[in-house]
Amino acid sequence: MNRPERRYFGTDGVRGRVGETPMTPDFVLRLGWAAGTVLGRESDARVLIGKDTRRSGYLFESALEAGFAAAGAEALLLGPLPTPGVAYLTRALRADAGVVISASHNPHQDNGVKFFGPGGDKLSGELEARIEALLDQPPRCTAPERLGRARRIDDAAGRYIEFCKSCFPAQRSLAGLKLVVDCANGAAYRVAPAVFAELGAEVIAVAAEPDGFNINHDCGSTHLGALQAAVREHGADLGIALDGDGDRCLLVAADGRALDGDDLIWILARRRHRQQRLQGLVVVGTVMSNLGLERALTSLGIVFERTAVGDRYVQQRLRERGGVLGGETSGHILLLDLATTGDGIVTALQCLEAMLEAQQPLPELLQGLEKLPQVLINVPVPAPAAAWLDDPGVRRCCTHLQMRLGQSGRVLLRASGTESLVRVMVEATSAATAHSSAQELAGEVRRAAAGIGTGTA
Repeated sequence: MNRPERRYFGTDGVRGRVGETPMTPDFVLRLGWAAGTVLGRESDARVLIGKDTRRSGYLFESALEAGFAAAGAEALLLGPLPTPGVAYLTRALRADAGVVISASHNPHQDNGVKFFGPGGDKLSGELEARIEALLDQPPRCTAPERLGRARRIDDAAGRYIEFCKSCFPAQRSLAGLKLVVDCANGAAYRVAPAVFAELGAEVIAVAAEPDGFNINHDCGSTHLGALQAAVREHGADLGIALDGDGDRCLLVAADGRALDGDDLIWILARRRHRQQRLQGLVVVGTVMSNLGLERALTSLGIVFERTAVGDRYVQQRLRERGGVLGGETSGHILLLDLATTGDGIVTALQCLEAMLEAQQPLPELLQGLEKLPQVLINVPVPAPAAAWLDDPGVRRCCTHLQMRLGQSGRVLLRASGTESLVRVMVEATSAATAHSSAQELAGEVRRAAAGIGTGTA
């Protein structure tokens, strides 16, 4: 479960603020060379490179291209394409690796690089360690006659659109449905509206005009307000919110109600269970998954297991248990019988299929799920995780709150794997208790972080 400590690789590749290590042109060139050296079997190794819509993507695409060329690998440039699209094409085109230039749900000032192996799965910790071992070395250029080259794959978007459509039954249609699709001004801005429109829906695309800087800005799966307003304004049947790289999905019902990842997992798990298609009779979530989801699944005889936050851990546990369905509250849903990684478009299609089959609005499919009020507070911290984890006041507060909640709630404190944040989460039987407890613990974390920053902790 736990991976060895990494200097550069986090829970989802390498990520950081543009212009600061590790997201500098020279470092990303070394990263391309190191990855090409480790992943490429021969001089004709092929690596796909996709990206989201950040302005800095041009910079890092060129740096990766140069690094792979120096290692003797051929770079196939896909242009803007959702992360799951890169994973799919890595497998479909039988490439040696796939690379995505994206910082997912982060603002445009951040960017990152994540890798897929030949089968479209994320790299193992062992391969990441081998790449990291080369990163402090200067790139060594292969012989001139073995240098790699680059070329563009012009039909990448079309190939991925057809894959998404293949995940929806041919005998069904979205005709008669009005959908608002929030593309987060990100990688799915072209392909997502096309998929739903080609399946028959009337599509109203919002946040589908990227300018290089507006990715995830007041839109997408992390900011649902605009989508909720658009659903009501247009009288839509459903709103679909993706994130900047298209691997997450949250939904908004016709009445404006937001459905998170736990809601979607329940809808999909319950349907598959009824159809006897829930492989392994297991669903995997994370430590952030709502306790109500665990209780509802258990009532159906479905085993619910938790992992650390990160889809790689969810995927690992699903494979160990022979399961196919799992995911995160954030909307990162894994359907391993359809795709090797989270896919926001495919998740939305599966939920639409459930809605059409039941002939009910999506909220009606939440029957049987009683979630506990959950409050999440993100606290910026200027210091390493160990500094605030070891703070006596934070430890005492966590212990006190958990004892007070007992078996009727949960307290969770963890460091973000992608941002300089401490995530404080509290579940309780009442919203007021969850809110006050989370505020209390967040206050302790802020105190500890402030003390660390001034050297007084």
